Amino acid sequence: MKMKKAAYPYILWMAIFIVIPLFLILYFAFTTGDSQNFATFQFSIDNFKRFFTPMYLRVLGRSVNLAFVSTIICLILGYPMAYIISKAKTRKRNMMVLMLVIPMWMNFLLRTYAWLTLLGRNGFINFVITKIGFKPLELMYNDKAVLLGMVYNFLPFMVLPIYTVLIKIEKSLIEAAEDLGASKLEVFSKVVLPLSMPGIITGITMVFIPAVSTFVISALLGGNKYNLIGNLVEQQFRWTGDWHFGSSMSIILMIFILITMALTSRFDKEKEGGGGGLW
Repeated sequence: MKMKKAAYPYILWMAIFIVIPLFLILYFAFTTGDSQNFATFQFSIDNFKRFFTPMYLRVLGRSVNLAFVSTIICLILGYPMAYIISKAKTRKRNMMVLMLVIPMWMNFLLRTYAWLTLLGRNGFINFVITKIGFKPLELMYNDKAVLLGMVYNFLPFMVLPIYTVLIKIEKSLIEAAEDLGASKLEVFSKVVLPLSMPGIITGITMVFIPAVSTFVISALLGGNKYNLIGNLVEQQFRWTGDWHFGSSMSIILMIFILITMALTSRFDKEKEGGGGGLW
């Protein structure tokens, strides 16, 4: 009974900050009218019909493609990094983890703005290139710059879950495999890699979800020339004032993210032999 009473503040918190906002987004998504006047609202699915046109689907496809590529790059870079950190001695390991997370203590906007001074036409990289006699490169306002920003900002979200799983692997399992004659490559491929799959799945989820919905990175490094789905949602709420269409895009994006989470969670559950999954 006491536990139930203790849960009331949390239930109230969830109702105010999760349930009601979600309900409002759903309400706006399935209605049309003046966004600032509830009396003009009418039920409609026109917002969803409007989204499923080639123009908006191309933006969604570009967002998913960039998020997918950035997730793969983060995995390729992050797994060896996590493995090296997990094999280091405790003191050195803690220092390496600290170095990895220190940039995350800075504001997300500030970290992204820092790339402007490096990649800009008069930035540091072009300064060096022109000094050695080459023409300056167009490093900003394209997909590659957005991709670089995504990898830089989201790489720690891939490294930390994998590292957490790797340091928990029993050394006795690795020693047993080595005693049975397994080579280092076989130990890694048949013991370490399968046991680290939960960390990989968590890392993929933690990188892909913010990458597919980001709008700050694409706005700053893409110069609003390469809009992603997050930019379209932001524009509807901040500039266009069409909250109904913005809400419908948010719902579609949420459904896409939930499907992605369900697929990764199911894959994780199968690897663990069933049970313990989110779905």
